[in-house]
Amino acid sequence: MRTQVAIIGGGPSGLLLSQLLNKAGIETVVLERQSREHVLSRIRAGVLERGTVDLLNQAGAGDRMAREGHPHHGCYLSSDQQMIRVDFQEACGQTVMVYGQTEVTRDLYEAQDALGATHIHGVENVVLHDLKTDSPYVTWDKDGQTHRLDTDFIAGCDGFHGVSRRSIPDDVRREYEKVYPFGWLGVLSETPPVCDELIYANHPRGFALASMRNPMLSRYYIQVPLTDKVEDWSDEAFWAELKARLPTGVAANLVTGPSIEKSIAPLRSFVSEPLRWGALFLCGDAAHIVPPTGAKGLNLATSDVHYLSQALLAYYGTNDSSGLDGYSHQALARIWKAMRFSWSVTTMMHRFPEHSDYDQQMQRVELDMLATDPTARKLFAQNYTGVPL
Repeated sequence: MRTQVAIIGGGPSGLLLSQLLNKAGIETVVLERQSREHVLSRIRAGVLERGTVDLLNQAGAGDRMAREGHPHHGCYLSSDQQMIRVDFQEACGQTVMVYGQTEVTRDLYEAQDALGATHIHGVENVVLHDLKTDSPYVTWDKDGQTHRLDTDFIAGCDGFHGVSRRSIPDDVRREYEKVYPFGWLGVLSETPPVCDELIYANHPRGFALASMRNPMLSRYYIQVPLTDKVEDWSDEAFWAELKARLPTGVAANLVTGPSIEKSIAPLRSFVSEPLRWGALFLCGDAAHIVPPTGAKGLNLATSDVHYLSQALLAYYGTNDSSGLDGYSHQALARIWKAMRFSWSVTTMMHRFPEHSDYDQQMQRVELDMLATDPTARKLFAQNYTGVPL
């Protein structure tokens, strides 16, 4: 079996890359460990930058997003009962789209089906071979047999625990990591959102976030210690803690209900360099992870896909390999900017075990600057809605 680009991982970054390449006549094969049903069951954030929205439209997978997504023109940050609104359009002339990552993935699957793209689910023991040669290939096991795929290039879109990043030798790969001393307890409920825009809350009891998926599906989070377990938190305890951390006027309007999904996610920042090793190119969580505070995870993955797809189109179109040669440097420049923003918002909004009164005062000053300084709001809005691709 042979293809032009082998894509390891059938999440949104792998599907989007496959879609953009197939639309341009470049053949791909997507290899995914899980079933399609499992991939579509993953609950993830859904704040999309303008660049991500444009790329989904370019891929022919944006029609339902245009109908059902919710453009947001700003967000709120709260502290000491104060609600600080950052107006994205006023500050930088941009907006974001609230549309769940599960729905993005579903749309991409449907677009891939319409093109007849090749997906192979349920693969095991994936191994990448001869990456520094002109004849790389991939092997995997399925249904008791070993299969081989010859290819020109391999895109590693298989996440933090996938095989792609680990296929780059240890003496070449350099990893940067910061593990935060807390996690987010998230609840999904079939209730109307408490606000029509996201609320990021700084509170002495810890961070909270009020978000949404649609007019009758809300997503809420509270900061919890890493030692907490989901079973430690009843629905009643979660709602009581969330109300305590939101401003009083907001909490009074909160509609509660049974949770339909509840989980705890640890927070970390992670970057692996380089993003290219011979015929292998890393995309998305295989190369980097950001805290969800800055809403950058999916958006960074799509920016990687943008740079890599453009480089592959140039290579197959005019034999121009400069984009492939420069992919790692170009993508990492944007990745590190997003890392800085996510780190800064996480630091500003959460309570750390080691925080002193001085640290908490610095948080108040940062939030006060957003409340009073148009330049601070512009910088925040530019980073939140996405620096240009």
